[in-house]
Amino acid sequence: MRRGLIVVALVLLADQASKAWLIGVMAARGDAPLPLTGFFNLVMVWNRGISFGLFNTPEQAALQRWLLAAVALAVVAALLLWMHRARPFIAIVLGAIVGGALGNVIDRFVHGAVADFFDVHAAGWHWPAFNLADAAVSLGVAALLADSLLGARRADHNRPPRP
Repeated sequence: MRRGLIVVALVLLADQASKAWLIGVMAARGDAPLPLTGFFNLVMVWNRGISFGLFNTPEQAALQRWLLAAVALAVVAALLLWMHRARPFIAIVLGAIVGGALGNVIDRFVHGAVADFFDVHAAGWHWPAFNLADAAVSLGVAALLADSLLGARRADHNRPPRP
């Protein structure tokens, strides 16, 4: 559990520090996109919805702000319970997910929306803008899925053959 909580703290600190810095950088630019490479820009997007900007409607922003924060906190509580009983690798992965979720909850409480900055694009197609918290959650979920799939395969190899 301790390793997972350390990861929670590291992800949360990195996420909030990067958001504070990038909000300042983008405000100084008048929120104009900042191209960094041919496939990556910094942008300023306030997401009031859920993942990938779904339900990002200003009409229901106040309700969504509190409802989404409450749901995220309930999920965090469940993940912390799981982390308490998990083996070290899973505790670390859950720590990344929890840290990311808390980073976005803080945004909802402080700003009323989640600050997203990273814009990856190719051939005119843009992935929805995201932040470090989103990346931590996505990578954590991917690691859980990989562990689940590979863990099942390892368990199959360790079983004795059927007669």
